[in-house]
Amino acid sequence: MPHPVRPPVRRATAADTDELIRLRIVMLEAMEAGPVAPGDWSHRSAVALRRRLPDPDATLAAFVVDRPDGSPGLAACAVGTIEERLGAPGNPDGRLGYVFNVATDGPYRRQGLSTACLEALLAWFTERDVPTVRLFATQDGLAVYERLGFTRETNTSMRLNLPRRVS
Repeated sequence: MPHPVRPPVRRATAADTDELIRLRIVMLEAMEAGPVAPGDWSHRSAVALRRRLPDPDATLAAFVVDRPDGSPGLAACAVGTIEERLGAPGNPDGRLGYVFNVATDGPYRRQGLSTACLEALLAWFTERDVPTVRLFATQDGLAVYERLGFTRETNTSMRLNLPRRVS
């Protein structure tokens, strides 16, 4: 059986911002099981991407696959950040990777595009000596993440939404 051809993956640039936001909406709609409207949140996210993506030493990176049919736009992406926390015995530098935006546009699903983007992102984490990477998985993505070696953890995660300051 022939090996599947890996799609060409590239590191995203600021010029990819609008498409990364569009794919984030695709991902959020899958997670929320309903429409997600752009708004202030998407504008602020775009500003952050345009500021952070051009920096080669940034603690945020996105890897993308252009649409294979040659039409303008992205087919898939994986975005992640590196956080620096206080060290611990198993992680003296306190570096932690976090994957938060893995998405594939509907017509391009089940072709390994997001997996290729995620593999590039994991290589980026490895090059930066990040020992642990975390993510929240949707049911659709669970098998992909497990194939790549992610394991489920006991979920002791808690959240507190603080009041927002009025600007």
